[in-house]
Amino acid sequence: MRPLRKTILFLMKHLVVFLFILLSLKAMAQNPNFKGKKLHLYLLVGQSNMAGRGDLEPVDRTPHPRIWMLNKENQWVPAVAPMHFDKPVAGVGPGSEFAKVMAEADTTVMIGLIPAAVGGSPIDSWQPGGYHDQTKSHPYDDALRRAKAALPAGTLKGILWHQGESDSKPELVGSYTSKLEILIGRFRKELSARNVPFVVGTLGDFFVVNNPEAKNINEQLRQLPKKVKRTACAEATGLVDKGDKTHFDTPSARELGRRYAEAMKSF
Repeated sequence: MRPLRKTILFLMKHLVVFLFILLSLKAMAQNPNFKGKKLHLYLLVGQSNMAGRGDLEPVDRTPHPRIWMLNKENQWVPAVAPMHFDKPVAGVGPGSEFAKVMAEADTTVMIGLIPAAVGGSPIDSWQPGGYHDQTKSHPYDDALRRAKAALPAGTLKGILWHQGESDSKPELVGSYTSKLEILIGRFRKELSARNVPFVVGTLGDFFVVNNPEAKNINEQLRQLPKKVKRTACAEATGLVDKGDKTHFDTPSARELGRRYAEAMKSF
């Protein structure tokens, strides 16, 4: 009976924790009080490694009191993973850890994340009218629409971009920088934020090993700050994949988020 009693107590303890988190989420979602608060907005765009494919852990489902996200219905809710909804496999990405670092860097502000990444999307789909058949979506148009829906609540403080795997092909790699420059300029103009910081991230070492053209993409991403004002590059060097040679595992996704934050804080 003693082992059974311990098991029951263990389950009851975790049930109480679960109910507390559930009630907290419900209460917070019903009353996202931004009045009188400084809400710093960050747009998360790119493909699957920005959307996140890391396995979920309990910490990823625990909300931070000052970090919010715009859900699929354009409603402000507590930011918990998965933040993105591009595909059913969405999981842990860099956004959450990025937000935590930014929130702790300035405890007087609230952070509002705008998840808008689309797994598998090439940069050509990130233009007005661009269509991504795999997800039946319009990546750029959808991201712009969501960003504009979020703007009344706060101030756009940065854009995070992680993309390039789909463009790591001989016929596409040569035009990557020019397309990215146009994309950055378009986002800044459409969102009336001509000086908003734009941070890119390099592709994982594990992807470069099996995709030679990805090395070229990474070099272009690293050179971007020399060509476009108020841009920075977060390095993915040393991070590891989840076993598929394409997506960061959960610890690496979090570390990438911290690196994005450090790059963003440099502005």
